[in-house]
Amino acid sequence: MAFRRPARTLWAHWRAEQRTFRQGLVALALSTVAGFVAGLTLAHLTDTLDDLPGLLVLIPAAVGMKGTIFGAIGARLGTANAAGVLEPTLERGGALYRNVYVAVVTTFSSALWLAVLSRVASIAFGTPSLSIWELATIAVIGGALGSVFILLITLGLSVLSYRRGWDLDSVATPMVTALGDMTTLPSLFLATYLIRNDTVATVAAVLAVLAALYAAVRSYAVADRVIRRIVLEMTAVILLTPILDVLAGAILRTREPQLLAVPVVLSLIPPFVSQSGALGGIFASRITSKLQIGVITPRGLPEGPAVVDASIVAVLSLAVFTMIGAIAWALGTATGLEGMPAFGALLRGTLLAGLIVTPLTIVASYELAILTYRFGLDPDNQSVPIITSVMDLAGVACVLLVMTSSGVLSHG
Repeated sequence: MAFRRPARTLWAHWRAEQRTFRQGLVALALSTVAGFVAGLTLAHLTDTLDDLPGLLVLIPAAVGMKGTIFGAIGARLGTANAAGVLEPTLERGGALYRNVYVAVVTTFSSALWLAVLSRVASIAFGTPSLSIWELATIAVIGGALGSVFILLITLGLSVLSYRRGWDLDSVATPMVTALGDMTTLPSLFLATYLIRNDTVATVAAVLAVLAALYAAVRSYAVADRVIRRIVLEMTAVILLTPILDVLAGAILRTREPQLLAVPVVLSLIPPFVSQSGALGGIFASRITSKLQIGVITPRGLPEGPAVVDASIVAVLSLAVFTMIGAIAWALGTATGLEGMPAFGALLRGTLLAGLIVTPLTIVASYELAILTYRFGLDPDNQSVPIITSVMDLAGVACVLLVMTSSGVLSHG
C-alpha cells in the first residue's frame, strides 16, 4: 500500500506530461536530422581536415560554445515563459532584447578564447596546428556567421512558444543545440577560405581580433544590470567549459586516422553529442524552471516531478539514439562513405554508447541545477551550458570507446 500511493502519484504526473513528451520527441527528431547535416559535412571534409591541422580541435569547441551560449538563452527564456513574464518584443529591458544582446557579445568575445585554447591544446598534445591568427579568424568569423541563423531560430521558437503554449524547455534546447551543429560546421568551413590568401588573411585576422575585444569590453560595460549579471555569471562557464570541448577535439585528433577510415562514425558524433547535451539540457531546464517557480525544492534526492522528468528523458534517449544509429547507417550508405560497417554493429554501438551516457546526463543535470540554485546563482546561466559541454566530452569518449571495443573502429 505504501508503494502504490507514490506509484499512482508518479503515473498521474506522467499522464500530465504527455504533451511535453510528444513535443520533446518531435523537437529531438527534427534536431537529430538537423544534426546529421553537421555530421555529413564533417565526414565529407576529410581533405580539409588534412590540409588545415588543428581544425578538428577547434570544431568541437566552437560547436560546444554555441550550445553553451544559446542553450542558456533557451533555458532563460523557458523560465521566463513558465513564469509568465516572457513578452514577444525586442523592446529594451525585455527578456528577448537582453538575451539577444548577451548572445551577440558572448559569441564574439568567446571565439577568441576558443582559438587560444585550440592552439594551446595542439601544442600540448604535440600535434600540428594552424597559427593563432588563423584560428582566431576561423573561430570569430565562422562563429558569427553561424550565430545569426541560430539567434533567429531561437527568437522564432520563443515567440511561437509564447503564442501557442509550447513547453519551451522541451523544444528550445534540442533545436538550438542541433542547429548550432548544423550551422557552425559549414560556417567554419566557409571561414577557412579567408586564410588561403595572405593579404585577406591578415586583414581578416585583425578585424576578427578587434571585434572580439570590442565585444568583450561592451559585455562588461553595458548599463543594464540584468545583462551585466548574466554576463558575469556566465564568464566562468565560458572560460572553463570550452576546455572540455577542446579535450574532446584533442581526443578526436588522436583517433583521426581511424575515424577517417570509417567516416560514418565521424558523421554520427555531432548528432550524438548534441542530442546527449540536448537531453541533459531539457532535464536541466525543466528542473530549473520548477525550482524557480517553487514546484520542487533543492533536495539531494529528487522529488516526484523531477523523477518524472528523468523518466521522460530516459525514454526519449532510447528513441533518439536508435534514430541516430539508423540514420547514420542509411545516410552513410546512400552517400557512398568508405569503410561502412554492418547495420547491426553500428546500431548496437550507438545504442550502447547512449545507454552509458544517459544516466550520466540525468545525474549531472540534476545535481548541477540543485547546486547552482543552492549557491544563489541562476541555474539557467550555469546548468545547461555546463551539461552540454560535459556531454560533448562524455559523448565523444563513449562513442570512441564503444566503437573501438566492438570492432567498428580499429584499435590503431
